[in-house]
Amino acid sequence: MTTFTEAIGRTLADNAVTHAFGVVANGNVLAVAGLTSHGVRYLSARHEGGAVTMADAYYRTTGEVAVCTTGSGPGLTNTATGLTDAVKHRSGVLLLCGDTPVGGPRRIDIDQTAFLSALDVPVIRLTDPATVRADTLRALRLARTEQRPVALCLPPDLVTAEITEPESGAWPGAWPKAHSEASRDRSAPAVAEGVLELLATARRPLVLGGLGAWRAGAAKTVTDLGERLGALYTTSAMAAGLFTGNPWSLGVCGGFASPRAAALIGEADLVLAFGASLDRWTLADGGLLAPGAVLVQVDTRTTPTSDRVDLLISGDAAEVASALLDGAEARGLVGSGWRGDVADRLVNLGWDQEPFEDAGTGDRIDPRVLTLTLAGLLPAERTLVTDGGHFVGWPAMYWTVPDPAAYVFTGAAFQSIGLGFAGAVGAAVGRTDRTTVVALGDGGALMGLSELETLVRAGHSTLVVVYDDGGYGMEVVLYGELGADRDTMVFGDTDFAATARALGARAATVRSVEDLTVVRDWQAEGAEGVLLLDCKVVPGVVADCLAGLTSVISGGTARTPET
Repeated sequence: MTTFTEAIGRTLADNAVTHAFGVVANGNVLAVAGLTSHGVRYLSARHEGGAVTMADAYYRTTGEVAVCTTGSGPGLTNTATGLTDAVKHRSGVLLLCGDTPVGGPRRIDIDQTAFLSALDVPVIRLTDPATVRADTLRALRLARTEQRPVALCLPPDLVTAEITEPESGAWPGAWPKAHSEASRDRSAPAVAEGVLELLATARRPLVLGGLGAWRAGAAKTVTDLGERLGALYTTSAMAAGLFTGNPWSLGVCGGFASPRAAALIGEADLVLAFGASLDRWTLADGGLLAPGAVLVQVDTRTTPTSDRVDLLISGDAAEVASALLDGAEARGLVGSGWRGDVADRLVNLGWDQEPFEDAGTGDRIDPRVLTLTLAGLLPAERTLVTDGGHFVGWPAMYWTVPDPAAYVFTGAAFQSIGLGFAGAVGAAVGRTDRTTVVALGDGGALMGLSELETLVRAGHSTLVVVYDDGGYGMEVVLYGELGADRDTMVFGDTDFAATARALGARAATVRSVEDLTVVRDWQAEGAEGVLLLDCKVVPGVVADCLAGLTSVISGGTARTPET
């Protein structure tokens, strides 16, 4: 006979689940044993909130569902922030957690279904011995096909119970990868003739690629369509790297766009957005596009995500792009002349070409100088993980990534901080072939500090860059001149280097460019393990690329292409 936990572990392992992250407790410790006994690799986190972010980051870098496992009650509620971020980012995560006993609630129990439903997480409870395998597989299928976290709840009084579900027919074999041809709906929606008319009349077409286009496997088709139209390319922040190496790419759209790129984006008369949510950040609160530009959104949603959208095509990004490309070829559409008109403006387009005056003080380094210098030291094959906070402007301005799977911006969808170290663990486990680079502010680093120990213990090549300005920089920028009490936002420096060494990492304090030689030494020695840079940055230097975003948050007007 087979127990509940044995059946869960075998079902997941037999259906291509290879990694799990979690914190063991009474409600899940035997479930973890069921996973590991069937070959699922398990990494113990220090906090349940870190465990779910690890699974989230693993999905973002690999496209494969990972398990996050916790106990019930407080173990589950500890996942709230990271789980919400995974929901908003549409990450396939299977949350295997304890549950209220079928015999009745205990003092520690809560209404877990209500809690998870409030976060928009579907719940499947394992209470029937006749359907354990089928229910486990149903949860996994839902997480994969709908790209969302799904909770699989196991009551503690059933963990060792024997199941009655017959094995015959219960094992469907290896499950296809999340983004494979077999797992996507390949039906092509009808493309309105009006869209092809827009393509025929556009003189300055712009293709905007979002994360949905990457996940749909649409990068090549979308690029081919842009070539046919003679378009320029840009991406949402979450899809950074989608057009890496393309000479007609403007980089990231929205508040992170460089001034020269923003000016070109503002000249487009037709914008085709594939798989992008088009939130206020991507569109710089509506101020980035020209007032007369036509915005066409291609998305699996059935309603536009922005009032700025003129036309929505609901469907798979790859299929819609293919249909548009076929239609353009059938009509004999020729490329616009926009590329020839602006070719000279695409040279020296990035933030690294924008001049600034070094604000370094000798004992503190200018964050722009720090980030620019590191840009020349980072390995080309890297996964970039960032926490939330004001500092995110610097990596977004100066560091590139090879593709969207190499960029994990934790907290972006939920505007949280403190998830960076955990995100680095999941990314490093998912892509061992790349060095992980994680950037954090001092506030977020301290909030999620426990997972630095997990990162060290995991043993993968990781460079940690802590931007220590001695406080909550974003709050100082937004509210420092609006009457906020500065003492509630500024705390002074933390010795992150000493803390990292105590946890087993290599570390250095950085106050000048000369202190960055440690990065060269680390790489020359094989870039093994964790190197933490405790960077004492000049406070008060505001990232130019965040000027529009901070204005939006504080109720002002977003930056326009002209400014």
